[in-house]
Amino acid sequence: MPVPFVDLQAQYRSIKAEVDEAVQRVLDTSAFILGREVEAFERAFAEYVGASECVGVSNGTAAIQLALQACGVGAGDEVLVPANTFFATAEAVSTAGATPVFVDCGPSTYNLDAAKIDEVVTERTRAVIPVHLYGQPADLDAVFEVAKRHDLLVIEDAAQAHGARYKGSRVGARGVAGCFSFYPGKNLGAYGEGGAVVTNDAEVARRLRMLRDHGSEQKYRHELVGYNMRLEGIQGAVLGVKLKYLDDWNALRRRHAARYRELLAPLEESGALVLPVEADYAEHVYHLFVVQTDAREQLQRYLSAAGVQTGIHYPVPVHLQPAYAALGHREGDFPRAESQARRVLSLPMFAELTEHQLKYVADALADFYAEASAAAG
Repeated sequence: MPVPFVDLQAQYRSIKAEVDEAVQRVLDTSAFILGREVEAFERAFAEYVGASECVGVSNGTAAIQLALQACGVGAGDEVLVPANTFFATAEAVSTAGATPVFVDCGPSTYNLDAAKIDEVVTERTRAVIPVHLYGQPADLDAVFEVAKRHDLLVIEDAAQAHGARYKGSRVGARGVAGCFSFYPGKNLGAYGEGGAVVTNDAEVARRLRMLRDHGSEQKYRHELVGYNMRLEGIQGAVLGVKLKYLDDWNALRRRHAARYRELLAPLEESGALVLPVEADYAEHVYHLFVVQTDAREQLQRYLSAAGVQTGIHYPVPVHLQPAYAALGHREGDFPRAESQARRVLSLPMFAELTEHQLKYVADALADFYAEASAAAG
């Protein structure tokens, strides 16, 4: 049976009437860029996260770039980022005019290892971006402790962690800024591109609103050289509807993750798979359910033949990407990130997964290892 990696149609069908009505409001008012629906969503999302301000922008990459620039980070500055993250985290540092400096990840949670920050801080280091990768919060206490010691700004990359909690509080609002992506496949996804920055600093929020809109607070008067990075009205309308369901959808993702763990426990016990670890300080929202295996390519082909879609997040660490060759990194510089990049495999994960689909995926995994064992033995 086919099991998609994510099923956006299933989610749309469950809220179709509300979404259609919200989109129609935008069509009726022609408020296609920013407007009331975006403003309403910004207020609701700020309250949801626990921040005083939310600024909607065109995508998650723009959110990080603008957050850095609104905080005064730019040319000549260095920003610490994890070596294992989506390319956009480092890319946004570069487009803000600064230089990304990579930090290896921890041994179990995939997130930045705060204990390694001291090794790379220089007099030019201005900020650190912990990424709440795959939906698991980074260890923020550890990050903030070392950031305070070195007088660094903390900007959270929460692009995969909408609604995730660190020690009971939702991620995004603790740093000077928190950056979110609303790419369609995210836990809170738009019907196109979208992003947001949350902050408790009114001046940072003011600068963000100018930067997203050509550096302007008043039409045709431009205080800064900014960008065209505004959130569209239709996306604000869609996100406003979907935000009401986010906690329920996250609860379903957590339930599916628990069920995967039950079904795949024998493979973990045998050493065939490494399953995700949920830190004791975290409430993981499982944007992705990522396993590790030494037989990734063979397993991925087998699952594909069985109709199970999978992903790899991510096959090449950022420090080894061609775009950053000038930084001079080579294999072995960040061994944990490199090891994980060779072994990670993302299984289907979305709120609407059924028990039948979960069982089918688990059975396909078990069949692969049973056949591999028989062939070897």
